[in-house]
Amino acid sequence: MSIKHPVVSVIGSSGAGTTFVKKAFEKIFAQKNLNVCVIEGDSFHKFERADMKVEVEKSRMMGKVLTHFAEKANHFDKLESLFKQYGEDGSGQKRYYIHSDEEAQAHNARLGTNLESGQFTPWEEIESGSDIMFYEGLHGGVKTANADVVSHVDLLVGVVPVVNIEWIQKIYRDTSERPYTPEQVKETILDRMCDYAEFITPQFDNTHINFHRVPLVDTSNPFNAQPVPVPEDSLVVTTVRMDGVDLQTVANQLPASATAFLQNPTTLVYKGNYMVEVMDIILTPIIDNLMLNR
Repeated sequence: MSIKHPVVSVIGSSGAGTTFVKKAFEKIFAQKNLNVCVIEGDSFHKFERADMKVEVEKSRMMGKVLTHFAEKANHFDKLESLFKQYGEDGSGQKRYYIHSDEEAQAHNARLGTNLESGQFTPWEEIESGSDIMFYEGLHGGVKTANADVVSHVDLLVGVVPVVNIEWIQKIYRDTSERPYTPEQVKETILDRMCDYAEFITPQFDNTHINFHRVPLVDTSNPFNAQPVPVPEDSLVVTTVRMDGVDLQTVANQLPASATAFLQNPTTLVYKGNYMVEVMDIILTPIIDNLMLNR
């Protein structure tokens, strides 16, 4: 870990809501006028879209489906190297995974390339002079026999909805924003379960803070088409495993309508529509301290 060049990592699987937390951090970074080096987790996948489809089909025939959760489908070593190097001197290499034609157009204009959606941009040096590195993705807290990413992270935040909400969110997103059917998304979820247990869930034992969303409505069959529970129909269980955060003080700053209470000294429970407010209260002084200790 670094004091001079801090690394912040937000982790959660597809559909967990990490993008929502990313926006909360972006607000804090903007308020503090910080120069942030942003790292997208899927840029450290090993295969481009077309190649991944080939690898998946090959693995399916062998009886164990390759998924984006697995070590074999990712460059854990390169992610560890980036975090380590950035912590040492603020440098390193990154690239982008192109999600859409619009992104392809922007990167091609910037790089003078002819890339398409589903491809990676070339590796390039990160921006010099950044204040902090921010990672959002699947593996920012991973540790395996071959790579120890988590040891180079200064602040690790987990986003962990009850798994039924996670699945409902993924089904909704992939069928509304991407060209998949509910049956195809269900197949993907089931294919990923072993890798989810091996590579995703262990990371949440190492987080400094977890935001765990729990539904207050019936989500017992997430594969039956239904809307994603709104924040007002959820509780958030926030667990803090670091010094310097007084959750009773956080609870006292929330209005009565948040129905906030401490389940134990390290766990705060409150209505889901106050999640952003709680993030702001907890995370802002942590970012301040990271900057002061540089």
